[in-house]
Amino acid sequence: MSEGRSRSFYVLSFLFGLYVLFLYGPTLTIVALSFQGPGGGMTFPMNGVSLHWFRNLWAGIGVPYVVDALLNSLKLGAFVTVLTVVISLMAGLAFRRSFRGQSVLFYTAIASLTLPSIIVSLGIALEFQIIDQSVKAVGDAYEIGAIQNSYQTAMGLMSSGLGAHLTWTLPFGVLIMFAIFNRFNSAYEEAAQDLGASSWQTFIHVLVPIIAPSLAGVFLFGFTLSWDEIARSSQAVGADNTLPLTLQGLTTTVTTPVIYALGTVTTGISFAVIIVTVSIVVLLQKRRSRHGSDAGKGLV
Repeated sequence: MSEGRSRSFYVLSFLFGLYVLFLYGPTLTIVALSFQGPGGGMTFPMNGVSLHWFRNLWAGIGVPYVVDALLNSLKLGAFVTVLTVVISLMAGLAFRRSFRGQSVLFYTAIASLTLPSIIVSLGIALEFQIIDQSVKAVGDAYEIGAIQNSYQTAMGLMSSGLGAHLTWTLPFGVLIMFAIFNRFNSAYEEAAQDLGASSWQTFIHVLVPIIAPSLAGVFLFGFTLSWDEIARSSQAVGADNTLPLTLQGLTTTVTTPVIYALGTVTTGISFAVIIVTVSIVVLLQKRRSRHGSDAGKGLV
């Protein structure tokens, strides 16, 4: 007969349940309250069930310019994600071979993780202020009309904002790639080259399929960290607000469940990206396994 579970099992299970409740409870609460009826308030009990507050959100009632902020976040997140994946992969490939100054470069690349986000944001804003002052000084010194009449600032969503977000996403991507290549078996590449594959063919058809799940992880880190970022965006994105900044600003002015609807949309997009990415990786892995088994049958 199997022994009964010990008391410690139930205690730890209870503590784990509290942890899960603490972790997901606020999100579930906001999602539930966002589906209230027109007479709904900011707290329980709910007053009816409808999509009223989502319609108000889309129409800009109580939350103006939310669509612009949503598009800004999507655009910035897309660029940050692509650059994070590409740069992290290139860094991982470069660090496969030892070179002078390797350790210094590594710690420099991840140093921003140890700095307060608001300090990074202020530093980037200061750098772009110096750039603006320098450009305007050159325009005045050489009487360049285009600069004197039109130039405002180099700070913006896709310049200083992009740089601020990369200081947050790149260290995570680089660390993932370093961990993967640290235990990557180079015998696969050597076998492909022995069979006549070029370096580019080996990279595309051997290396990338093997590390595809890790690249997906970097992709998810890049998008979700950029999508939810507030502190590093606060001083660095210029005149264009991202969705998290808009949501933060509304928390002190909006007193209707429309703000919960905005939170639900933000959370829904994050989960949608995660689900789609994981689904693509699973499909690619199944396809790869099926092709491998078909190739094995052909050898029999």
